[in-house]
Amino acid sequence: MEPSPLELPVDAVRRIATELNCDPTDERVALRLDEEDKLKRFKDCFYIPKMRDLPSIDLSLVNEDDNAIYFLGNSLGLQPKMVKTYLEEELDKWAKICLLHTAHLRTATRTLRGAYGHEVGKRPWIIGDESIVSLMKDIVGAHEKEIALMNALTVNLHLLLLSFFKPTPKRHKILLEAKAFPSDHYAIESQIQLHGLDVEKSMRMIKPREGEETLRMEDILEVIEKEGDSIAVVLFSGLHFYTGQLFNIPAITQAGHAKGCFVGFDLAHAVGNVELHLHDWDVDFACWCSYKYLNSGAGGLAGAFIHEKHAHTIKPALVGWFGHELSTRFNMDNKLQLIPGVNGFRISNPPILLVCSLHASLEIFQQATMTALRRKSILLTGYLEYLLKHYHGGNDTENKRPVVNIITPSRAEERGCQLTLTFSISKKGVFKELEKRGVVCDKREPEGIRVAPVPLYNSFHDVYKFIRLLTAILDSTERN
Repeated sequence: MEPSPLELPVDAVRRIATELNCDPTDERVALRLDEEDKLKRFKDCFYIPKMRDLPSIDLSLVNEDDNAIYFLGNSLGLQPKMVKTYLEEELDKWAKICLLHTAHLRTATRTLRGAYGHEVGKRPWIIGDESIVSLMKDIVGAHEKEIALMNALTVNLHLLLLSFFKPTPKRHKILLEAKAFPSDHYAIESQIQLHGLDVEKSMRMIKPREGEETLRMEDILEVIEKEGDSIAVVLFSGLHFYTGQLFNIPAITQAGHAKGCFVGFDLAHAVGNVELHLHDWDVDFACWCSYKYLNSGAGGLAGAFIHEKHAHTIKPALVGWFGHELSTRFNMDNKLQLIPGVNGFRISNPPILLVCSLHASLEIFQQATMTALRRKSILLTGYLEYLLKHYHGGNDTENKRPVVNIITPSRAEERGCQLTLTFSISKKGVFKELEKRGVVCDKREPEGIRVAPVPLYNSFHDVYKFIRLLTAILDSTERN
């Protein structure tokens, strides 16, 4: 029996336990969930690290031939198996035909003598980025002409802010969450300084309430309402890197627009993790990296979005030749014909090798669909949350186990796949023991261990095994 789309994860777990006549914490529940998983085949599209290859592994505690429990897709996604094939295609093209200058690059108005590589294959070099944009549009919920694949995230953030942040004596603030990712913080700080403004006055950060880890939506909306007339740009994370909190993007956007602000988002931890509808939500601009949930490899090609309503009014502050219309780009007459919208913000030739790795991943997303991935993710992370609370929620007064606190919001609509855990004991010891047993996750200051079961390649049995290992570690810590 397939779970209802409205069925809560805990209810699904209990339903399956009832069907199997076992406890909800029984391993058979995880195995049944995996049997019913319609996305399980996609795990075979990725290379899963082996225990023997992990640098901090203790081989006396594991089977070296087993797969690692990889819960770090929120930091670096796994490698799609097709990456090597696509890279070899382009390297082979480069090796064989790059010097054949009798080729012709055909554009809308003229023929240009140039290298074959620019016009042949599934990823013509001259439009390598554009050739895969169609695979990105459903992931971010945008029209193709609203998306550019270029640069790195913070580079794109700077380019966007140069055009959207135009402070005046009255409207000079950028609003962001406190403890934003450092690169965002530095970028905003430097943009404010670039305009000769006082960071203390123009950088408005919203903090959680005393004793709380995450922001309340009513507090965000209240600040926008009260201070919006002095705010030029509202710039939030889509999903906070540390707490795992998913912000209400459409509500923040609507509130910002009501006060005359531009509204943008850093979607590094949201893209490929949760469903996005940037165009329909009327977001002004956004940017994201692709090496986390989009699995493009370290330093992979980033993305940017500008709503089509700004296509003819928001211009790039810095221009390069790839912002020029392709049809006349090679006239070489130095008369700029700027492409409207975000594609006019492109500066240089697309890096075809980075396009390859992103291409391999985006094809998997196209097959799986964000709707199906999100549905599995809610159940997968909900199952993890259920087991954590069952074993380590602080209710076991007899065994006096160390307590695990989940600082990520419990409501599915307020989080993605990541849960951030804090402990009643030192996180460093817990993290070290997890590493020794082949669990790949990460720790973040001040107190968090981030765990992210990714629906493309993680299973419910991965979650079950993780909980068993964590429980053994915490039990051992208590005994010692």
